[in-house]
Amino acid sequence: MQPRVDFISLGVRSVAASRSFYVEGLGWPVHREFPEVIFIQANHGLILSLWDAGQMQAEAAVDAPTSVPCITLSHNVASAAEVDEVMAQAESAGAAVVASPKTQPWGGYTGYFADPDGFRWEIAFNPTWRVDDGGQVTL
Repeated sequence: MQPRVDFISLGVRSVAASRSFYVEGLGWPVHREFPEVIFIQANHGLILSLWDAGQMQAEAAVDAPTSVPCITLSHNVASAAEVDEVMAQAESAGAAVVASPKTQPWGGYTGYFADPDGFRWEIAFNPTWRVDDGGQVTL
């Protein structure tokens, strides 16, 4: 696994309230938006996603409700096979696989593991994920 983070996902109580804060209040630009998640281009090749906490917890296998906000770090790879390889590498290194890789309703293929402190990593193949030379992400 390369030392790289492509997405930081925050499980939010209200996507609308988070939109108001980040987009309208702070002026951060929306990259893409759906009712359950907003993607913001945060840096060169980095997306901040503001995701409905319940949906995010379900996909990342986090027991809900929890007093700790759900956050995942995502590492994107070039194929579904590479997701499987990285998940196996993480498990061999001592990670707990909390959600085995599977095809997601949005078209990608993801798996989740928890590091020794329980932080969730999403290993994802997203067929629409592209980063151009200027660092702009296409989803």
